[in-house]
Amino acid sequence: MRIPESELIINGDGSAFHIHLRPDELADIVILVGDPGRVAMVSEYLTDIEFTRQSREFVSTTGKYNGKRITVLSTGIGTDNIDIVMTELDALANVDFATREPKAGHRELTILRIGTTGAIQPDIPLGSPIFSHYSVGCDGLLNWYAGRDEISNLPMEKAFMKHTGWNENLPSPYFVKASEDLIRRFEDCTVKGVTISAPGFYGPQGRVVRLGLAMPDMLDTFESFSFDGYRITNFEMEGSAVAGLARHLGHKAGTVCCAIANRHLKSSNPDYKPQVRSLVELALDRLTR
Repeated sequence: MRIPESELIINGDGSAFHIHLRPDELADIVILVGDPGRVAMVSEYLTDIEFTRQSREFVSTTGKYNGKRITVLSTGIGTDNIDIVMTELDALANVDFATREPKAGHRELTILRIGTTGAIQPDIPLGSPIFSHYSVGCDGLLNWYAGRDEISNLPMEKAFMKHTGWNENLPSPYFVKASEDLIRRFEDCTVKGVTISAPGFYGPQGRVVRLGLAMPDMLDTFESFSFDGYRITNFEMEGSAVAGLARHLGHKAGTVCCAIANRHLKSSNPDYKPQVRSLVELALDRLTR
């Protein structure tokens, strides 16, 4: 089936519309970072750099680490941007840009988001790397796609909504598990995480500046939730869309973040860059073993 020009926009140079990558420029291993400035930091560890490119918040480069080809791409903030990035990455891998038809064979990508996060459990120290075994989408993005229930842990989802007294005006949350392969690669060196992907930094993460919250006890109810050995560990803003769209599209994906704040302890570390750098080194090692 040919994909119309209005559905998949291809630039004149043969690159995907937003991220400006061409199919031949995409490696099988992809590292996603939110901050465009972190692409340069990750690139310091790569050899054989092929290119560096920027379009809006999407900065990209492809090089090698331990002899394996890796693409690094910034996404900016939010699951709406992840919807763009994941869709275009999959198109680069699995759509013939010349014919606009899906390729006969499926190319599987390994996609890891590296970011920063705020922990909500008192026993998670600042600087801890948290790997999101489950990402909780409070953004509603996956609810727009068919098969949403097939990729969500529905018993966990229902238990969470009951425990928190979920506000009916909010999007239904979804619980998506990361790639089992990536979980195994990181389980011995990270905190086992269940991560809330919030659609904002302030109210959606329980912060009060001048506006009150629809769920005033949100942090307490999130912290006290438990299900089958899992607990809510942290907040960030992109992982649920990474995990969810990857599951839909047939890719391995996960999110690992450095805890630079603890909401329960009301503490933060403004000098977190060395810890993020250590996390990048860890991730590159585990992805290329």
